[in-house]
Amino acid sequence: MSTLTVNLAQYDIAWLAPEQNFIRIDKLIESMPACDLLLLPETFATGFALQQATGEQALQAVAFLHQLAKRLQCVVAGSVLVSNEGKKANRFYWVWPDGLEQTYDKRHLFCLGNEGEYVTQGEARKIFEINGFKLLPQVCYDLRFPVFQRSKNDYDVMVNVANWPSARRYAWDTLLRARAIENQCFVLATNRIGEDGKGVAHNGGTVALDYLGQPIAHVGDDESGVVTVKLDKANLVEFKSQFPAHLDADRFELTF
Repeated sequence: MSTLTVNLAQYDIAWLAPEQNFIRIDKLIESMPACDLLLLPETFATGFALQQATGEQALQAVAFLHQLAKRLQCVVAGSVLVSNEGKKANRFYWVWPDGLEQTYDKRHLFCLGNEGEYVTQGEARKIFEINGFKLLPQVCYDLRFPVFQRSKNDYDVMVNVANWPSARRYAWDTLLRARAIENQCFVLATNRIGEDGKGVAHNGGTVALDYLGQPIAHVGDDESGVVTVKLDKANLVEFKSQFPAHLDADRFELTF
């Protein structure tokens, strides 16, 4: 059965400095192993600069994803603040080496950071496929809303790209494990480090978890780095056949 090799990148995102961040990413991935998927954090090119990030910077960020995917011959994913309906969308890009784009717009907007004042709310739940795996993309604050992420046995891996602050790190670690356990799925989560342009501190927490919520690999706190994980779908299928909790799940429908 299929396997999926993923590299997860964690670094200090320079505030509103795409070119500087592209250099940091290139340096990080110089010696990383070949992979099927490279995950970058939320707003990987600018930081969480809701007001200040520009359309030109968004174009630079998306172009960089395409260049990187083609060069590495893998899918590259991360979120970008792009112009949308007079505001911006916090858009998760999933870019293939051949130039194909798939996107998911962040659904849950962080009211304490006034995200909804500047960002439009996503209107759809998406599933992407690669190497026989189905993946649910999520962005940062989405993690706190389990109904939206609840599996109907329709995905194998939950992905979350984030700018999650160190002040709420305990919640990050706990909720990632909970999502893996309750949905019987792998979880891949990448977060930034460093202080952003608003003085908010981040200490990482980039991790890969198995369907039991157990860590498979991680990047150290406050460290820039890339961690590689190889997921085996056969292990997940075997586990779910022996412990089919998903068969007892409540039926529900999401409304938007």
